[in-house]
Amino acid sequence: MYRHSIRFCIFITLENVNRYIMKTYSLKNIAILSVFTLISCLSFGQQKQEQKFWDNVRFGGNIGANFGNSYTSILIAPQAVYQFNSYVGLGAGLNYSYSEFNPSRNSRLQGSKSNIAGGSLIAIAQPLDFLQVSGDFEYLHVNRNFDNPALDDTYWVPALFLGAGYQQGNFVIGARYDVLYNDRKSVYSNGIQPFVRVLF
Repeated sequence: MYRHSIRFCIFITLENVNRYIMKTYSLKNIAILSVFTLISCLSFGQQKQEQKFWDNVRFGGNIGANFGNSYTSILIAPQAVYQFNSYVGLGAGLNYSYSEFNPSRNSRLQGSKSNIAGGSLIAIAQPLDFLQVSGDFEYLHVNRNFDNPALDDTYWVPALFLGAGYQQGNFVIGARYDVLYNDRKSVYSNGIQPFVRVLF
């Protein structure tokens, strides 16, 4: 569609040149008209391509919160996925979570606060109408602070999740497994994580 619109515009420009060449138009005016017409066609074609690109981008992600007597947790993880066709999509996301643990004064447990931030890449495929399989690579920066400063810790940790879920419309519910799971550094309690994904 992009190439056809350029050819169409060049054809009109050449017809205009042939029609008015016998009149008093200078070569400079004809050149300016030709360049202006060509630029207009190119920018129109680019706008069409950009619109088509954004029509194939789906937005979504995860948001959550958990509150208890001594524990608070907040998660924000927006995602954008470019849908190449009805079967395959590729995208990226941002991850941020905050958690705070305040044990009672009589407890021997350490109070803590953590900030975790990073990014992710996601690939999704839908081999069947109801089945979605996915691969998520996360790279997260962890900053943990304890009541005892000697226990404070800051580090980067990768995670590679392979998952599958049941899809109904824009909603997917399933489970994923972190093949890089490290029980000493992972921000997750275990390697298997349930998930809910929503993309619009």
